[in-house]
Amino acid sequence: VQLQASGGGLVKTGDSLRLSCAASGRTVSGYATGWFRQAPGKEREFVAAIDGSAGTTYYADSVKGRFTISRDSAKKTVYLQMNSLKPEDTAVYYCTGYMSSSYSRRMPTYWGRGTQVTVSS
Repeated sequence: VQLQASGGGLVKTGDSLRLSCAASGRTVSGYATGWFRQAPGKEREFVAAIDGSAGTTYYADSVKGRFTISRDSAKKTVYLQMNSLKPEDTAVYYCTGYMSSSYSRRMPTYWGRGTQVTVSS
C-alpha cells in the first residue's frame, strides 16, 4: 500500500489549496482514508477522514467549515480542499490509510510522505 500526497505549497492567509492523496495497492472506496498534520514543535494531529464505504466524513474542530475531504473512487484519490487558510494551518500534511472501511480514533496503519503547507500572514 502506498499513499502519495501532493498539492502543498506556500499561500497567504485566506487562500485555498487542494491536497491530493493517490492510493496504490488498495481502493479508497473499500477503506477509510484520512489526513493528519504536524506543525513544527507539535505532535501530529488528526485533520479529516472519510469512510471507505459510506463516505461519511469526519473533521477536527479546528478545520470544520473550512476544509472538505472527498474522494474519487475511479482515480483512487482522496482530496482535501482547504479554504480560508490561516497561519496556524501551517504544517506537513500526511495522507493516512485505515485497515477498516470505517474511520476510527485509532492511529492509521498506513502513512504517506507528507506535503508541506505554509500559510503566511
